This record gives sequence, structure tokens and C-alpha cells, in this order.
Amino acid sequence: MKTKNTIRIATLIIGICIAALGLMITGCEDKVEITQKYTIMQPVYLTPTELRASFEVTQPIEVSNTGKIYLYQNYILLNEPGKGIHVIDNTDKKNPEIISFINIPGNYEMAVRGDRLFADSYLDLLVIDISDPKNVTLSKRIMDIFLNLAQQNEYYDKENGIVVDFEPKEIIEVNENEFNGSFPSYYYYGTNMAVKGGFTSLDMATSSFSPESMPAMQTGIGGSMARFTIMKDHLYSIDNNSMQVFDISNLDNPVPGAHLNIGWGIETIFPYKDNLFLGTQSGMMIYDNTNPEFPRHLSTLSHIVSCDPVVVENDIAYVTLRGGTGCRNTASNQLDVVDISDLKHPKLLVTYPMTNPHGLGIDNGTLFICEGNAGLKVFDATDTYKISANLLAYYGEFDAFDVIPYNNNLILIGNNGLYQFDYSNPKDIKFLSMISVSRDQPMP
Repeated sequence: MKTKNTIRIATLIIGICIAALGLMITGCEDKVEITQKYTIMQPVYLTPTELRASFEVTQPIEVSNTGKIYLYQNYILLNEPGKGIHVIDNTDKKNPEIISFINIPGNYEMAVRGDRLFADSYLDLLVIDISDPKNVTLSKRIMDIFLNLAQQNEYYDKENGIVVDFEPKEIIEVNENEFNGSFPSYYYYGTNMAVKGGFTSLDMATSSFSPESMPAMQTGIGGSMARFTIMKDHLYSIDNNSMQVFDISNLDNPVPGAHLNIGWGIETIFPYKDNLFLGTQSGMMIYDNTNPEFPRHLSTLSHIVSCDPVVVENDIAYVTLRGGTGCRNTASNQLDVVDISDLKHPKLLVTYPMTNPHGLGIDNGTLFICEGNAGLKVFDATDTYKISANLLAYYGEFDAFDVIPYNNNLILIGNNGLYQFDYSNPKDIKFLSMISVSRDQPMP
């Protein structure tokens, strides 16, 4: 009997305690202290005046990143994205020599005609005299011609200037908020967290959460990834949605001409005969350039959204389509072969599966395709319908981004460096040389 009474009393006491605790909780505000530690990438600005005072030619420096490549006479121009251009003496293809570096902040594109190098520098177009590659001088600067592009890409601020870099800044925040069962929300982009329009890296651990001279050429040759090209005394530059034409009949004094609104996702430009071929994320566009001042749209061959460089030989265009997040889809990796005998009605002939196609080049029926981290493939493309069956060579031991095939010499750029090969016998391609890259960023 005593035991039963004891149990009743204990039960009553527990009930009273629970009721009292409930009253205490409802009478209090729930608070939680949240400590967050993250790194925000803060923009580094350069004023237009500082930008324009920073052009200089220096002694050779180490190649730390690579972008576009360009061939002019016995020289290779190698772009270091956002920084400038390495000038390489390629007289001896087995022993190319970097002879100078042209410091051009905001440089990504280039083209050459008559010893004049045309290069972008954020807002401006530069004309650089390279008649003596060891004594390079700035001939002309056209200011603010690319201002719209800078504003479009959000790297120009009227008050602060041009965004030239980002530097990490560590932020620690301690907040005390009412707890509603969830933590503050952030928008994640890949492995980064977006905060007030900028990108940050959230630290999840520390947070509470044969020597042979090349024939002299007046105009150089760019790769398939180029956004600058020259034809008929005119320079053409493309951005994401437009084409700018310059009259360069006076090489030291380019005159801006027509500005054509084209569409969206414009990526590359390739000149062939009297036409310009544009690779876009939605298709290949063909422009008639018989009147070089006003290129005229002829046709568009559409495809699924992807990255899309194009090269042309005779009546055939070769287009690589690449998938991936940067190209807005993950499925498409292929080579499209297109009949352009009727420029107003291009026709897709055949599609071949690829691994990770980037830039490409064609020379006298020999087709070179850069497969990114899967290397380089070389095909006999003389039979349009048997290209995949006519693989001449495959090199998977290096990364391949873009190529320039010319006069049996292949110039290739990839993650690890600039390579050269002799393809006088396409079935027995011979390695000639390599300039190594000390890369701090992967190529796209």
C-alpha cells in the first residue's frame, strides 16, 4: 500500500514540474546565436587612367596561364588571359624562344596585319607596332570602344573603375536571432555562396555550418576560338551578342564602323573566302562579307545549346559541340559536318560522337580536334561520311584546347603548355617542341 502511494505522489510531482516547465517556455523568447565564417571575393579596381598608363613591354616572363594563340610570320603570339601577350620567336620550331612580354591588362583577343597587332584592353582597342618584335611600341589607343561589353559583363563601375581581379576577404558574423526551426538561407552557386551579388567560399568546417622560314604573310592566323579576325582591310570583333567592324586600311588609325546586333551566345568567328562564320551557343551563322563594311547575314544552322567553334574548308564546315555547365547543357559532345555549298541553306550531313571537343583545325583534308583533357585526335576528313573510321592518330597524354595547323606545322595550346608537331605525314606526326606553362588556373 505504501509503495502505491509513493508512486502516486511521484507521478503528481513530475506532472506539476512538466506543467511549470511548459509555462516557462511559452513565457520566453527563443533565441539562437549563429556564428558564420566565410570568405568573400572582393573586387580589385583599376581606374581607366591607371589602366592606360600600365602598357609596357618587358623581358620574357614565365607563362602562368594560357588563352588564345596567333601565328604571324615566324612568330607565335600567346595570350595570357587578362594580362597580356607573350611574343615567341618560332624561327626554329624545335627551339621556340620567348623574346618579350607585352603587358596589356584586360587582354584576351588579338589579330595582326602588316606588322600591326590589334589587341583588346578592357575598354580599349590597342594598335601595337611589332615590326621589330624586340622593340615593340604602342601606336594607337581607341578609348572606350568596348565600354558596352565591359558594362554588359559587369566589370566596369563608373565610380570605382574596372574590376581587374578579386582578392579574398574573411568575414566573421555573429548574429542572435529568434529561432524558428531553420537557419538563415543563402544561395549556393556550385561550391560558392552568393552574398549581395558577390561570390564567397563558405568554410563549412569552421562555420557553425626543322628550322624553316614561313613565307611572309600580311595577315596572321588565329585559332578556332578567336573573337578577333581580319579580312579585306577590316578588323571584326565579336562579343556575346554583337559584331564591331573597324576599317584598318590605315593600320595606325583604325576607324570604328558598323556595329551589328547579332543575337546571343556569340562565341567565335572564322573567316573563309568572302564569308564570316560565327560559332554561337545556338548554332552556326554565316555572313556574306563581299561588302566588308557591312557583313550581311545569309543563314543560321541551329542546334541544341552548347559551346560551338567552327572551321571551314571548301564546301564543308566542321563544328564541334560541347556540353558541360559552362555550355548550358551536359549532353552534347559531337562533331557536326555541314554542307555549305549553298550558303543560304546549310545542311547537316553527319554527326560524330566526341568526348570533350574544344577547338579544331582543318588543313587539306586533315582534321585536328582538341578533346580537352582527352587529348588530340587527328582524322582523314576527305570522305565526309567516314571521318570517325579514318582516325589517323590519337594523343591522350596531354590536354588540348585549340590548334592552328599551317604549312605542316601544328601549334597546339593546352593546360600544360604550347606544343608543336610536324604533320607533313599525318599518319606519323612528330613532336617538335613544348613551352611549359606554370598554370594557376585551368583552361575553360
